[in-house]
Amino acid sequence: MFWRLLSYLQLAGAYIRLNLNAHLEYRGAFLTQVVAMVLNNLVWVTFWGLFFTRFPVLRGWTVQDVVTLWAIAATGFGLANTICGNAMQLTSLIVQGQLDVWMLYPRALLPHLLLGRMNATSWGDMLFGYWVYLFFVKPDAVHLALFTGLTVSVATLFVGFNILTGSLSFFLGNSEGLTQQWRNAMLTFSTYPATLFEGTVKLLLYTLIPAGFVTYLPIEALRSLSLIHAVLAVVGSTTVLLVGAGVFYQGLRRYASGNLMQMRG
Repeated sequence: MFWRLLSYLQLAGAYIRLNLNAHLEYRGAFLTQVVAMVLNNLVWVTFWGLFFTRFPVLRGWTVQDVVTLWAIAATGFGLANTICGNAMQLTSLIVQGQLDVWMLYPRALLPHLLLGRMNATSWGDMLFGYWVYLFFVKPDAVHLALFTGLTVSVATLFVGFNILTGSLSFFLGNSEGLTQQWRNAMLTFSTYPATLFEGTVKLLLYTLIPAGFVTYLPIEALRSLSLIHAVLAVVGSTTVLLVGAGVFYQGLRRYASGNLMQMRG
């Protein structure tokens, strides 16, 4: 089991090097996209900073908590799409019949497919997240280590969620519109304090739109150095990934059985 995991980590490292080198061939365009994403995120953090100058506390949350939320969400999202950029392209790959090429590779299909693309703007998200956390929150070594681990958990969540939503095309045909709306809802709820939501909406944030594993558990883990909250965040993210992978491979049977022309129609 250990050696198998190590081999997949080496595979991921090889893909990251290849994809990054491909982007760096057009260095100017790559840097422009990275800087543009950093500035885009900075606008939102500035908005929250101005908000908290008028309202210092929001249902128990301070400006530091919101900055931490944006930092962990941006870093996790950036890490997910830097390494597994094809996760967000899954719908079009399925509908256009482009999985056939990836089926020729050795080992499992899904890792090759996910690792085959790198999103340039996601570097901006990832760099922004670490920068804003280090600059504004100024964590000690323990908080920084926990933050780093939780960003991996959030990245796992985003990858799993993208696989799950993208795999709808196996069953519904071209579901790009539905998939995009579902992902937009996930991103929106992942950048707002969890204390703003109650009742049914709060339940949705741990099920249909699992943003609670970004906006609540990781933040509480960092606020109080709570191992329980950190473990729950990891368990939730891993569950979403496993469900997403299960739905993908279940849907792959439909793809392999010759339903491609029907989906394209």
